[in-house]
Formats: sequence, structure tokens, C-alpha cells
Amino acid sequence: MEVIHFGIVGVINTLMGWGIMAVLYNIIHMNYWLSTGISYFIGSVFSYHANAKLTFKVEERDKWLPWRFAINIIVCYLIAYGVAQPLVQHVLVSQPVVIVDNVAMLVGMCLFVGLNFFGQKLFVFRKKKI
Repeated sequence: MEVIHFGIVGVINTLMGWGIMAVLYNIIHMNYWLSTGISYFIGSVFSYHANAKLTFKVEERDKWLPWRFAINIIVCYLIAYGVAQPLVQHVLVSQPVVIVDNVAMLVGMCLFVGLNFFGQKLFVFRKKKI
């Protein structure tokens, strides 16, 4: 059930995140890192609360939980988007920057989802051994 709940939260978060990124990058003309960073910051607040309650059913108050969540998001974001942009630039070498960056944002989102699930399961919301 964790994967299904994580998927539902993820779909909502991804649609919201893509909308924010698209507006910030394509309409307001912020750069790649700023538009994706703002989008992930906003989405992370939603994701934290939704996954804690719905996906991983966290009931205890762990003062380190928000810090582990923030570290996970930052690490997953930097890896996913840091890999996506040069990878897409390499593949779409002759395309305009706006196309490369938009494709890189989509690729980064996909990489982020996989990294984030395992980070949340194994690091953020890990079950304590009794």
C-alpha cells in the first residue's frame, strides 16, 4: 500500500510541481535552477505532510523527522536535476536552451521520484527497530 499511496501523493505533487515550474520558467522566465528549486520547495511542504500521514502513517513526534525529510529532498533534488540537465544537453545538443531545459525538467522529475521514494522509505520515515 505504501507504493500506491506514495504514487497518489506523487501524482498530485508532480502535477502541481510541473505547473509551478512551467509558469516560473516559461512565463516568468526564471532560470532552470530557480524555477525547479521554488517548485520543489513548495511541493516538499505538501509531500512531507501527505506522506507522513497517508503513506508512511507516522504517528510519533520525532524532532529529527523534518530535518531528515529536508536533507532527503535536497539530496534527491540536486542529484536528479544535476544529472538531468547535462544528460539532456548531451542528447539534445543542437536544440534551443528552452527545449533542453523543459525536457531536463521532465527527466529530473522522473529521476527525483525514484530517488525520493527510497530516501523517504529508508531514511526519512524508516521504521524503528523494537
